Amino acid sequence: MSEFALKAESLCKAYSLGHRTIPVLRGVSLEVRRGEFLAIRGASGAGKSTLLHLLGALDTPDSGQIEFDGDRLSEATPELLARVRNLKVGFVFQAYHLLPDLDAIENVALPARIARRRSSESEIRARELLEKVGLAERMEHRPYELSGGEQQRVAIARALMNRPSLLLADEPTGNLDSRTGQGIIDLLLQLQAELEMTLIMATHDLQIASRAPRMLQLQDGLIETSVG
Repeated sequence: MSEFALKAESLCKAYSLGHRTIPVLRGVSLEVRRGEFLAIRGASGAGKSTLLHLLGALDTPDSGQIEFDGDRLSEATPELLARVRNLKVGFVFQAYHLLPDLDAIENVALPARIARRRSSESEIRARELLEKVGLAERMEHRPYELSGGEQQRVAIARALMNRPSLLLADEPTGNLDSRTGQGIIDLLLQLQAELEMTLIMATHDLQIASRAPRMLQLQDGLIETSVG
């Protein structure tokens, strides 16, 4: 087994806006070791979210290669990409993306339902995860009954539902005050170490990014510096 969980080589991505083509990534290459915590820092518009979307198989590059867990994502079928997204990658976003009509247990169990796992087993695991993220007393609450920090904890639990080997966090503290945000980072680091996951986090915040053993600086679609 390779020591690297993920390798990306010369990733390019552009988007069309009317008659204009906007380049976002201009040739990004990186390697991430298994169990590593990597921070990707950059200002708004630097390409952080686009890069995480490519690494997590939410989108495909215009050119370049991504190898994840032995699979070349740029050559994968739509079926394989869907399987990777559901079973191997967990996503945590700045917006929590919880379904408003479902309670915390039901939101956390959603990835297992998509994977067609037994509902009784899924509920047991969802309860275990909500306890792990400190929401034992809030399991049956719907999103509107939870604070922003609590909603993000539900989103983290949901991301862990199918036991992914890779967790991608895109500005996970962006909608939170600094104290609550630090609590979310503490939780992510605790879970990453306990579950031995690979964690890649995108953030504009230097204080948060500096908590990672290694940090990449993304600017104008290129990796400018690597620290650690």
